[in-house]
Amino acid sequence: MATIPFDDPGPDVSFSPRRMVGALRARRLPSWLGPALLVVAIALVAAACVGSPAGSGGSAGASPAPVTPQPALTPAPLHADPIGLLSWAYTPIFQVMLILLVGIYDVIPNHDIGIAIAVMTLIVRTALVPLMRRQMVTMRRTQMLAPEIKEIQRRFKGDRIKQQQATSELYKERGISQFGCLASILPLVLILPMYTVIRDGLQNFNPVPDLTVFGVQVVPLMCTGTGIPDVHHYIKPCLNTIVPWLGNLDVSQPSVIPIPLPIIGSFGLSLLAIVYTLIQLVASRMALAPHDPGVPLDANARTQRQTMLFVPLISIFYGGIIPVGLYIYLVVSTIYQIGQQFLTTGWGGMFPLFGWTPAFAVDHTPRFPVAFAAPKPATREAGAPARPVPPRPSSMTRAASAAATVRPSQKGRQGRRGRRR
Repeated sequence: MATIPFDDPGPDVSFSPRRMVGALRARRLPSWLGPALLVVAIALVAAACVGSPAGSGGSAGASPAPVTPQPALTPAPLHADPIGLLSWAYTPIFQVMLILLVGIYDVIPNHDIGIAIAVMTLIVRTALVPLMRRQMVTMRRTQMLAPEIKEIQRRFKGDRIKQQQATSELYKERGISQFGCLASILPLVLILPMYTVIRDGLQNFNPVPDLTVFGVQVVPLMCTGTGIPDVHHYIKPCLNTIVPWLGNLDVSQPSVIPIPLPIIGSFGLSLLAIVYTLIQLVASRMALAPHDPGVPLDANARTQRQTMLFVPLISIFYGGIIPVGLYIYLVVSTIYQIGQQFLTTGWGGMFPLFGWTPAFAVDHTPRFPVAFAAPKPATREAGAPARPVPPRPSSMTRAASAAATVRPSQKGRQGRRGRRR
């Protein structure tokens, strides 16, 4: 190791520009570094010229990206995977609704797709009248049994098994089917096929393959489109999806009004979503049981009423993703439901509204009122005598029987099993 003398002042660490330039001149760079840097600079400039859209000659002669045409609407093939199997099983439902919609569209004057969707909704809801009638009757009978169910809950408080058994026997006695409320799920299940018909069937340039069943085209439809998008990336569908009486809205697309918000940026508000929400609120209140404002509600009834009033408000938030055609279906279907509820259960819990009850709603009797089913007679052969009921024992007989079962007291030492030792 080299040693530094004690009187050595050390290296000069003072800074000056002249000293720095001198040091760089004294340091010799490799001879190949200059040409290499020149080659890298030329490559970067060439790459920028080729990749830039304003480059000279390179971008002008480049071929545009290939355009992928839209495929025709064909039935889903059968595959072994679960998704392919579900798609194949769903295809008949989709085809039935598409054939019905295109058939109505073909006979409607001026081929108005909005009127075709409304007429199709009326046909579907009319076919569901028996099931929906059964659901409404079951719901109203259950509401009428609310006092008796509360009594069962009071009698068997803390024993849920006995509560369920007693409730099931009460439903069976009054002719209430516990599966009647399942019919209310069917209109919700039909929303998905209607949505796919509007999204896929109305936007496609050639839905003819899905209108063909066993090689026969059920509904005549001529399509002249090619499925190739134009300069605005728009593909003209086979069916005319513009509705003049809705302000020339496209039923296959959502229609929203952007509203700026300070936190989330922008929110799409649909006017059709607001209309549907108001109509759904009316239907929800009519489905509730009539209530006397002077009688307080219990916790379960209060929760049920709040849920049925707040659920329709959710539709405002997904109005930006639902196409106009599906809102036409929902609005017409809900109006049909209100009419059926008015004929079956009357105004229900619609009034009082903000403390006001109109005169036409006081003591209103629906056209087809709901009543409990007649009790079922006992099942026995014709002419056979009724089963004899054994007489109840008298008080003396019960006392003698109780005395006979009591052992007389015995004196003496008893063993563990009661025997005398």
